[in-house]
Amino acid sequence: MKLPNITKLKKLKGKRILLRVDFNVPIKDDVVVDDFRIRKVIPTLEFLKKSGARIIILSHIGREKTDTLLSASQKLGEKIKHVFVQDFMSEEGKTTLSSLKDGEVALVENLRKWDGEKSGDKAFAKSLASFGDIFVNEAFAVSHRKDASVFALPKLLPAYFGPLFVDEVENISIAFKKSHPYLLILGGAKFETKLPLIKKYLDVADTVFVGGALANTFFKLQGCEIGASVCDVETNKMKPLLKNKKLILPLDVIVEGPSGRIVRSQEAVEKTEKILDDGPETVLLLEGLIKKAKFILWNGPLGYYEGGYDGATLSVAKALSQTTANAVVGGGDTVAAIEKVKSNKKNIFISTGGGAMLDFLSKGTLPAIEAIIKKKK
Repeated sequence: MKLPNITKLKKLKGKRILLRVDFNVPIKDDVVVDDFRIRKVIPTLEFLKKSGARIIILSHIGREKTDTLLSASQKLGEKIKHVFVQDFMSEEGKTTLSSLKDGEVALVENLRKWDGEKSGDKAFAKSLASFGDIFVNEAFAVSHRKDASVFALPKLLPAYFGPLFVDEVENISIAFKKSHPYLLILGGAKFETKLPLIKKYLDVADTVFVGGALANTFFKLQGCEIGASVCDVETNKMKPLLKNKKLILPLDVIVEGPSGRIVRSQEAVEKTEKILDDGPETVLLLEGLIKKAKFILWNGPLGYYEGGYDGATLSVAKALSQTTANAVVGGGDTVAAIEKVKSNKKNIFISTGGGAMLDFLSKGTLPAIEAIIKKKK
């Protein structure tokens, strides 16, 4: 897929660039816990600054109108000098944005403070467009949605993708090429978003491992006890998948219950227990599969990562850091694990997207991509 790249334009001096990024980063006690997404967009900002563009950064954060990009702004400020605009629709905000000089940068407050963003409102997109000459999408992680700033806005201005976005598409697209043995590892929850991927890649991959909370639904379909474990509503559509020999589930799990934190086989879980991580036998199985694989695609943690059940996820991340196979990794906690084991190998591509990565893998495109591509055509 050939995407129009902003770096190919030569005359950007004085141009007002509306740069949509994804600064939806984890924050605790007003401090950015993981600045991965901010760090990834720094090269794009430096390129635009050097080109003499006037850069207006657009992003969202969190789910509530009260969520703020202030902490993200402070973290960004360690690398890129900029002004933070709390209300771009106020007279003060309009003056600040219209007064930017060549090479200067402004970051607009959380777009979700305005109802028009999530609803994809064209009038809201038009108000954003009034501040720019060119739109640049550098927010792969949110491009599976039809929010105003990624779907409606690019239809109103000359629109391009940033180098990070292009890099995402090129690297994730490697998953479409058949390099065997091909291993898909899926974890996390939200079964409804990952079921299409399981179905598709049972035809593409040699092995599809389903772990974490996703596996609980399969365990239940097999008639196994899962106690108080997280589980999606089971459907008859999933039952046929259990007959596919390419599908592999955890051999053992770590549970929490009256007896504390212990390892159980999947058949031995009791009603009073809750499955919270994949077990040591499962980790050994995955390590063996990773060693044999030529290509690995991984999305989602293998346990309740944020709750401290990170053993299986970190073990897989470490195994990946030691492989020579090409690998593509995505999803917040998955990326955090890769970062934690300090894997910076060139054969491992770390995506900024979780849900967007899954949608792209399932459909081969995203709404925000189509918004620009169709306009170009």
